[in-house]
Amino acid sequence: MGLEAASELECAALCALLRDPREAERTLLLDCRPFLAFCRRHVRSARPVPWNALLRRRARGPPAAALACLLPDRALRARLARGELARAVVLDEGSASVAALAPDGPARVLLSALLHETRAARTAVCFLRGGFEAFQACSPELCSEAPAPAMPPGGMEDSPAEPRAPLYDQGGPVEILPYLYLGSCSHASDLKGLQACGITAVLNVSSCPNPFEGLFHYKRIPVEDNQVVEISAWFQEAIGFIDSVKSSGGRVLVHCQAGISRSATICLAYLIQSHRVRLDEAFDFVKQRRGVISPNFSFMGQLLQFETQVLCH
Repeated sequence: MGLEAASELECAALCALLRDPREAERTLLLDCRPFLAFCRRHVRSARPVPWNALLRRRARGPPAAALACLLPDRALRARLARGELARAVVLDEGSASVAALAPDGPARVLLSALLHETRAARTAVCFLRGGFEAFQACSPELCSEAPAPAMPPGGMEDSPAEPRAPLYDQGGPVEILPYLYLGSCSHASDLKGLQACGITAVLNVSSCPNPFEGLFHYKRIPVEDNQVVEISAWFQEAIGFIDSVKSSGGRVLVHCQAGISRSATICLAYLIQSHRVRLDEAFDFVKQRRGVISPNFSFMGQLLQFETQVLCH
């Protein structure tokens, strides 16, 4: 089916749909921008579309296979097939029309796959004219806020009279995703700082004590920061814990002693699996938020292997 079957939606029309609770529930918004751009800011109800060299090759196959690559949520694909959604809206950074889309870009590939897979349903397939750039200018209040800069522990500035804390303990936990924070043992011991971030659960990737048992939901991953530890053996358990906190509407702090190697490795593994991104993309994204991260050489090797497993399946 040709892309001429896709309708073009104006930003003002999408704004009206998203402000109507019933229509918003029946609208699937798919953001084809790069992962880092999506995480910086996006339409609140949008879902990111994974895209990398491997997916580009796989998306050249049958439309069903292409859609499975770009929309890995099986339940969501089933809703599309059953016609439970009124419309699927695809957007990129700022393309003015379907005709302006790159031939092998994710937006064009996704539109083609959606049109093919929803042809028997009553779901309209649309492209947002002007993309996120135009939508943000039209309705910034419907877009997410950029992550706030880290605050010092407890929300207070360091006193000049006090000894300066190590670099990895300065500031507070950093927001990786709206429900995922990364920090050190010191941050995990700062009750006011945790409460200020809205933390409800703590994933402790160290032997540090859990000081607030009863106040937070704790999980410990007892690994050391050395070259012989198989931290990858804990990836799925850690990812499951983070997802369970997300599903409950909570926020989780992942920490180790310094928030540099072990906890950063877990956060990177989570981003690779949950957002289907390459390790280098995930690393750059986390590094922008917590500049001191530096997983040890063995952990980076295990993350590379994990990246291959995730992106190949």
